[in-house]
Formats: sequence, structure tokens, C-alpha cells
Amino acid sequence: MSDFPRLSDLAADYDAILCDVWGVIRDGSDLLPEALDALRCYRAQGGMVVLVSNSPRRASSLETFLKQMGSGEDVWDSAVSSGEATHALLESRAPGPAFKLGPDWDDALYEGTGLEFAKLEDAAFISCTGLFDWETETPDDYTDLLTEAKLRRLDLICANPDIVVQFGDGLRYCAGALAQKYQEMGGTAIMAGKPHPPIYDLAYREIERLRGERLDKARVLAIGDGPHTDIQGAQSEGVDALFIVDGILGQAFEAGFDADKAAALLAEDGLAARYCAPKLVW
Repeated sequence: MSDFPRLSDLAADYDAILCDVWGVIRDGSDLLPEALDALRCYRAQGGMVVLVSNSPRRASSLETFLKQMGSGEDVWDSAVSSGEATHALLESRAPGPAFKLGPDWDDALYEGTGLEFAKLEDAAFISCTGLFDWETETPDDYTDLLTEAKLRRLDLICANPDIVVQFGDGLRYCAGALAQKYQEMGGTAIMAGKPHPPIYDLAYREIERLRGERLDKARVLAIGDGPHTDIQGAQSEGVDALFIVDGILGQAFEAGFDADKAAALLAEDGLAARYCAPKLVW
């Protein structure tokens, strides 16, 4: 066994993998070939891979996006996304109207929901897919907007619970950062993505549909780089986790991988992963 767990060391113990996308198989700008190859090898041995992403995209859109980036057709069996789980929430609240908070490139999420949109003062709730401009803005730029929303007692439905995501060598704020700020202000935020149950329910249904048999959670491995999304979610669901430290916490390991340090960082928030590794490799 190598100085950190490789997927080949673990594969025989698990029938299915719930694999995060950003920070595991993609660094925000490029795909990570070693991680893609690891999932291919796992599937070649009979394992099943379901991508579980907090992307606000619908699952089919996420899969198309990754394939257009050059992932290939043989890396995963299915995908579920926060966007997919959130779509159902939004559909249940149609016609709204909703105040749309986020960039226009996320608009595909709303197709088929029947939602109408309005200015904040006329909205029944907020639908948040992210910051309007994640390259230049921070959550502090939204203090006035969220203050008004709180005064109007508007729920904020968050399509991506991630606080930050790896983007090349840096980090960018996500919708979860706005939801967190809103909750700290006393507002109500509603989320369906990791670490919350709806997205896992979707993943389990996909595994059972494809395998044609009931799922044994003891034979499921969650892989991710987000302590408060991937690892907390796996812990809450009672499944084993492989924590990838070169994702959003990568800067803490610039001097090299340290399994004890990774475990200590998780423990600070009451979290634990069965395995830790710098990256996903076969």
C-alpha cells in the first residue's frame, strides 16, 4: 500500500462510489486525468460510480459539460446534482414569483419549473444559484440585499450549498456563502445539495435503479474535498468517506500531504473520514 490510500487499495470493499466533481475530478478549470482514470479502473472491475455534485446545473447538463471538457464516456454511470434536487423544490413553489439571484449561465436550472421572476420587493422567495459575479464579488457585497430580504421574511432556496469551490489555483465563493450569511442574519435558507438528505436520496435511487437491487450503505464510498459538504454529508448518511485534501483545503498542505494534519482539520469541526489522500488516483 502506498503512503496514502489509492482507489485500487479500497475498490474491493465497495460496490459503489459517490464522487464529488469540483476538487476531485476537476480543479475548477481543468479535468484531472489521474482521477478520471481511477474511476475508469474502478468501473472496469465492476464498481458503480455516481457523480454527486453541488453544481446548480441539472444532472444532464453537468454530464454534458464534463464530456465537452473531454472526460470521455466511461468515467461514471450516472450523476445527481444539487441543481437536480433544487429543481424539484422550485417546481413545488411555482409560479412564485421568485427573485433570481445568480449569474445568467445558471438559467437552465429554471427550465420546466413554471417559475415566474420578479424584483425583490415583489418576490415570494429568493432562488440563489450563486453570486452575480463570482470573479469580483464577495458575500459582503450582498449585505443590503439580504437585509431587505430578511425584513420581508423571504426564504432563500440555495441551489449550491458549497461555501467556496476550487477554481484553478484559487477559490471562488458559491451560493452557499450567501445562504450562510443569510442564516447568520436570521434569515431562512433551504438547501437540497450536500450535506442535506435530498441529494443523497437521489443518488441512492440511481444506484438501486442501475443495480436492480437494494443498496447496502456499508458498501458505498463517498469521495470529496469539502469538509462541510462531502465529509459531513457522508458522516450524516453513515457511509465511509475518502477525503481529498488537495481541493479547497489545498493551501494548508503546500508543504506536502500529512494524513494526521488532515484528520486534525476535520476533527476541529467534529468530522472524520475513514480515509484521507492528497488526490484521487488508482
